[in-house]
Amino acid sequence: MGIKTALPAAELGLYSLVLSGALAYAGRGLLEASQDGAHRKAFRESVRPGWEYIGRKMDVADFEWVMWFTSFRNIIVFALSGHVLFAKLCTMVAPQLRSWMYAVYGALAVLGTMGPWYLGLLLAHCVSLYVASLLGQPWLCLGLGLASLASFKLDPLISWQSGFVTGTFDLQEVLFHGGSGFTVLRCTSFALESCAHPDRRYSLGDLLKYNFYLPFFFFGPIMTFDRFHAQMSQVEPVRREGELWRIRAQAGLSVVAIMAVDIFFHFFYILTIPSDLKFANRLPDSALAVLAYSNLVYDWVKAAVLFGVVNTVARLDHLDPPQPPKCITALYVFAETHFDRGINDWLCKYVYDHIGGEHSEVIPELGATVATFAITTLWLGPCDIVYLWSFLNCFGLNFELWVQKLAEWGPLAQIEASLSEQMSRRVRALFGAMNFWAIIMYNLVSLNSLEFTELVARRLLLTGFPPTTLAILFVTYCGVQLVKERERTLALEEEQKQDKEKPE
Repeated sequence: MGIKTALPAAELGLYSLVLSGALAYAGRGLLEASQDGAHRKAFRESVRPGWEYIGRKMDVADFEWVMWFTSFRNIIVFALSGHVLFAKLCTMVAPQLRSWMYAVYGALAVLGTMGPWYLGLLLAHCVSLYVASLLGQPWLCLGLGLASLASFKLDPLISWQSGFVTGTFDLQEVLFHGGSGFTVLRCTSFALESCAHPDRRYSLGDLLKYNFYLPFFFFGPIMTFDRFHAQMSQVEPVRREGELWRIRAQAGLSVVAIMAVDIFFHFFYILTIPSDLKFANRLPDSALAVLAYSNLVYDWVKAAVLFGVVNTVARLDHLDPPQPPKCITALYVFAETHFDRGINDWLCKYVYDHIGGEHSEVIPELGATVATFAITTLWLGPCDIVYLWSFLNCFGLNFELWVQKLAEWGPLAQIEASLSEQMSRRVRALFGAMNFWAIIMYNLVSLNSLEFTELVARRLLLTGFPPTTLAILFVTYCGVQLVKERERTLALEEEQKQDKEKPE
């Protein structure tokens, strides 16, 4: 009940006013804290000179972001620009061979970046999974794929295989894990699709064309083989009306996001402050809450920028890649929480949906989530923090189903049925607000640190109870209601669009 119910405009206006005022107040506290801590000795390594002409320093705690847009910026631009130009030339000269040309260019880029021995290592993994696919046993393909993935995540095999990389450079470890991990997932997808469709007889060449597509190679996102093969096999692909405009808009949004992050890091040191717990503990409760929230928003922006740039290139190649993850601000259910839509689609197709079915029964859902997060743990690299993160998110996903089942129980269902649809929406939004902070806390463990998460939980739930806890819960409730209103509007627009497309 209440899913498609509109709330009074005055009520929604009040929610907007409360939310904007609270964010402005908390943001001001965080800005003042960043200014006060700019010259702290503990900040010296991660807060470096930035805009000297106005005396602003910059938070450079995220080395990956800094490397992408400083020392590796020209290399990334050169590699992707070369791919775009090469792709355009191939499309004009020999469109039927474009998938092979992409693979050759990608393999040469990997060869030049990581060396011939690393390329040979990946080819060996590709061939082993291709051979497994010929046997037509899905369990064997999945088991071998997970074993290959484990070899890149666990010692001593990871140390041995990392020695295949030629030379040393700043992003070597990131590129090694990214290229290796995504290669295994792609090869596993190929093998499983081959087992599912034995009549199609995919070849080793199809696997190599799939794996060595450069824009997706190191950082993803991952497309399942069936989707990639179907789209790449089009000899004369045709763009939809307005597609080029949307590609330009996406590229422009990526540039704007990069500039916005650069500006933000000159005023808010959201990555450095959590590393100094004594300083973080002196923040007002509101500033501490927005600091925790900002850490997750930044991780989403980082993923959105990375996938936005890659997806722009892929769409120029007439592909329809996975979209960037849903913004953390719009998340209030665990079922929609993910930071990589491609990996989420891969896990859902081959593990989660396969085991969980309709996701409406408690026991199958428990088995599906345990299996899914076990593989996710292996993907992220087994360690204590990843174990904790997986357990918490697995529990959150199952707890949602338990609460849903409880709400469908006779007495509670009758209570909700007695409520008006607007009141039902308000009650559900209240539970959504609590769930929102559970999502933040459970993911802050891995995105920042366990110590900082404990500090935030203690301040917001224990020492700040009840005024801080209730105030933050009410502000979050306002935000959830605005998100629900946005979802309701989009759903109505989609229904109207479908009604117009129906033949009379």
